[in-house]
Amino acid sequence: MSLSDRSTSSISFPPTFETHEIETNGVTIHTRVGGKGPAVVMLHGFGTTGDMWIAMASILATDHTVIVPDLRGLGLSSKASGGYDKKTQSEDVAGVMDALGVSIADFVTHDIGNMVGYAVAATSPERVTRFIPIDAPLPGVGPWEQIVQDPRMWQFGFGGHDMERLVSGRERIYLDRFWNEFSLHPERFDEAKRQHYAALYAMPGAIRAGFAQFAAFEQDALDSKTYLAKGKLSMPVLAIGGEAAFGTMMATVMRVAATDVQEAIVPDSGHWIMEENAVATTKLVTDFLRS
Repeated sequence: MSLSDRSTSSISFPPTFETHEIETNGVTIHTRVGGKGPAVVMLHGFGTTGDMWIAMASILATDHTVIVPDLRGLGLSSKASGGYDKKTQSEDVAGVMDALGVSIADFVTHDIGNMVGYAVAATSPERVTRFIPIDAPLPGVGPWEQIVQDPRMWQFGFGGHDMERLVSGRERIYLDRFWNEFSLHPERFDEAKRQHYAALYAMPGAIRAGFAQFAAFEQDALDSKTYLAKGKLSMPVLAIGGEAAFGTMMATVMRVAATDVQEAIVPDSGHWIMEENAVATTKLVTDFLRS
């Protein structure tokens, strides 16, 4: 029985969604697809998987084709030995779109998913109609140097074989620190979800892949500078921050990278916007996509 089979009904996509194991770019990307209409790609970050989008995806599927991959190395996607820079992962996403016959899509992203989405938008702008990055800045863009020096961002330098050994078998302890410290309401990241994600991150290779996502930030910052040198994004962008997390900084960062930026705040929420205030987050996203 797979992890997805053991998931509770509250942590499962609706039965109308299909699951695809898409071979692309040297990896297998676990992807859920549902609905009908204009395509929207939803990318998660560290500490969750594509499952974070279940509530919003269920609503968007009434008038969109919703595509929800697990990023390389995370969730039920394969645990590659490398390729965790966000440019390579953007190629994973492009491969998923190609396999599904989708040429263009809106992008809704969170955390590390923002960085992958930005790489898609910067390298293949003709494929991204609108971009909604949520609550995590882009490496190398705007006040990035200040952010990485913040002691609260200790995880950026935490990794390697010895760290993997320390965390192995203790994934829940490691993840609880993220879920608790980066939230306004830790209790809203409920026990069922914590158990669900802890089991996924305890899979062989998953924590190594998670560390690799952070270890690639130096390369990601270099890639961002290359993108910026070629010009800003021109598609409409809605930059969303959690009120008690990155807040208006999201719009500040995205205005460095894009010309058409609106800003919004998820009230009464820290970083974990879908766990802490899914209703407000979903309304912000759906209003923008349907406007």
